[in-house]
Amino acid sequence: MKNYTQKGDVITVAAPAAVTSGKLVVIGSLVGVAQKDAANGADVPIVTEGVIRYAKVSALAIAVGDKVYYDSTNDQLNKTASGNTLVGIAVVPAANPSPTVEFKLGATTV
Repeated sequence: MKNYTQKGDVITVAAPAAVTSGKLVVIGSLVGVAQKDAANGADVPIVTEGVIRYAKVSALAIAVGDKVYYDSTNDQLNKTASGNTLVGIAVVPAANPSPTVEFKLGATTV
């Protein structure tokens, strides 16, 4: 196909700030996880599909199916939409307390 450019599960973008491998990268509505460290403006491949384990608010229980939001100030996930970015849906329950949650990367419309 002449207009196909890439698979889409990993997309190379200009880093919006210095990024560290394994950290979330949010550019508008595009959300992914950095595959490598990159300086501000440098090309960085980000994973845009799959299940990711990421830091969460420790004192927060998250159930399978809960929407998870990224709090960029504290670099962790929570269930609070206000002021945060929707990044996916929990696929494994995370107890209170626990340090991480596994979530399917990608926004949801439900």
